[in-house]
Amino acid sequence: MANHEGKYNIKAASKLLGIQPGTLRAWERRYKVIAPKRNESGHRLYTEEHIQTLKWLINKVDNGFTISQAINLLDSNQSPVNNNKDIDDTGKPDLSFELMDKLLNALRHFDESLANDCLNKAFSLYTVDKVVFELLPHLLLKLQEEVKAGSVTAAEKQFIFSYFRSRIGMILHSLPVAGILPKAVTVCGPEESNELGLLIFSVFLRRKGFEVIYIGGSIDAGEIDSVLEKIKPQFLFFSCDLDPHNKKTLAMLDELSSKTKEIQICVIESAKSKVKYSHLNYEILEFQLQKWEKWLKENLPQKKQE
Repeated sequence: MANHEGKYNIKAASKLLGIQPGTLRAWERRYKVIAPKRNESGHRLYTEEHIQTLKWLINKVDNGFTISQAINLLDSNQSPVNNNKDIDDTGKPDLSFELMDKLLNALRHFDESLANDCLNKAFSLYTVDKVVFELLPHLLLKLQEEVKAGSVTAAEKQFIFSYFRSRIGMILHSLPVAGILPKAVTVCGPEESNELGLLIFSVFLRRKGFEVIYIGGSIDAGEIDSVLEKIKPQFLFFSCDLDPHNKKTLAMLDELSSKTKEIQICVIESAKSKVKYSHLNYEILEFQLQKWEKWLKENLPQKKQE
């Protein structure tokens, strides 16, 4: 019973939670997230349950959610708050990955409506960065493993790739071309059509302020020179994961690195890639958000000062 009895006034609750009383009032008024009872003097009294709920919400906000996203997550019952659960869900699986599994399963059954519901829900609950740079790579890695195991048909794979090419492409092209940082071209190697990882990386670059020209799927060696001449980028990012295309990609990279000294060439390499790059004139960049952030810190400060 004590858990449901009001025992903290707004000043005590504010001090306990580390947020301003005005914020508590605003959350109560705007989102109806809690409804503290009032004493005879009309002062709010918060219960232990209220405090646990508010702590959970504050934790989500501190980790990049907006308050409305955190409340949507709470209302969805994906992360219920009660006395038997740690407010940080310590030691429990991240339910966002379960949502991605549901999304992948919907696509494997050609259920685009359910897939849209899952992906839209992910974007409503989590930040764009979490969905695009953490959850979708997890999903694509799982898909890659299932393709190699032979549990995904060619038709399913083609449908899934088409779906994500469209949805991630919409995100890329909806982002403003800020032009704060240098121009960058992102392109797959010859005959390479597995472009989803490169597409995600292109979103990362544009969100960071690069003027990204996304070419995408397969480009012939004879065409890349014309592209670079017209665009004159400072960075060229290549992607090639499929073994049959390795030799042609390596040959193109070797040729480009020998005659385009003013362009910094990087190869985006997935965790499962078996491509062996050894040329000293281009850099290998693993398909991992932390690696991308590290690359930015190491390359952009001096570039901006020059």
